[in-house]
Amino acid sequence: MTDRIYIRPIGFVPGPQSEHGNAIRLAGGMVYASRFAVIQRRGEGADGAVVERWLASPETIAEVLGQLPEGLGAEAEAQWANLTLAHPTLQLGERMVRLDQPQVMGILNVTPDSFSDGGRFLDDREAGRDHAAAMVEAGAALLDIGGESTRPGAPRLWEGDEIARVVPAIETCAAMGAAISVDTRKASVMEAALDAGAHMVNDVSGLAHDPRSAEVIAARGCPVVLMHAPGAAGEDLHEKADYGDVVFAVFDALRARRDAALEAGIRPEKILLDPGIGFGKSLADNTALINALPLFHALGHPLLLGASRKRMIGALSNEAPVENRLGGSIALALAGMNAGVQVLRVHDAAETVQARNVWRGLRDAALTDFSDLPG
Repeated sequence: MTDRIYIRPIGFVPGPQSEHGNAIRLAGGMVYASRFAVIQRRGEGADGAVVERWLASPETIAEVLGQLPEGLGAEAEAQWANLTLAHPTLQLGERMVRLDQPQVMGILNVTPDSFSDGGRFLDDREAGRDHAAAMVEAGAALLDIGGESTRPGAPRLWEGDEIARVVPAIETCAAMGAAISVDTRKASVMEAALDAGAHMVNDVSGLAHDPRSAEVIAARGCPVVLMHAPGAAGEDLHEKADYGDVVFAVFDALRARRDAALEAGIRPEKILLDPGIGFGKSLADNTALINALPLFHALGHPLLLGASRKRMIGALSNEAPVENRLGGSIALALAGMNAGVQVLRVHDAAETVQARNVWRGLRDAALTDFSDLPG
């Protein structure tokens, strides 16, 4: 049977001095990890099971990896290197988005049936422009513009209609100098959006839905977000959700989509990964993934977290409606920050930027706080 290895950070400290230097800077960001679980798993899919688990620190990791079963060492060494990998700046048009701290991606939906804004920005383009400008002014590093609803049960949209929705919004946001991502799974929409001034593609299917999409991304050389959805290759993104252990299943699926992107000629530094919170996942699945976010740094790419206003917040807060999920959205954004996530995709940009700035202030202060050390 197939054995696989995973290195999951499980212990975190405010700064390396707390452990006398025995901690790593996770993925080049502002989070420091000092303890790790090295997990050996046997079997595929829902039939897989953990057969061994070792604990390690930066001082002992070499010893632990050195005694792994034959065939697992190289992968483990690669994952360890990825956990300490500092990611290069994203070049998005004239804007440079640094990935050494969490960045906020503001959502602009131009759909008639968005679960969060009910089509307000499709019907009123001036309101959409003002909303986009406000997010940028508040400190959103980039905007994510989408023209097709991906909620459960949403009808399929013809690509021509999707282009007609997103291109005017992209042109408007490009004119204000914003860095722009287009949220689509269709190659023709990707092309039209990039031609209109978008700089990045956010594909909820992980480039699995449209067989031409990977070719488009490789040819354009733009960054791309590969998101996990169990029904990515079909019409319903939420179907076929049979995980076993959802954390390992999503990790393996993202690794497979990443490998397919690399084989298509997409450069590794252009790839971001998203575990797909809410897409074909139960509340238990979503909470498990949020808690396991640090593991996904072992894949070696920046992480994007899209949990803003999602159903799990209502499920954990007396069925709060979408418009009353700000507190939960900020809580999940902070969970992402504490896990070293580089990009937070949110509806409430100003509030999330403020939370990020306070979080960063605390992190900066922790790096210079030596009051608990002798001498």
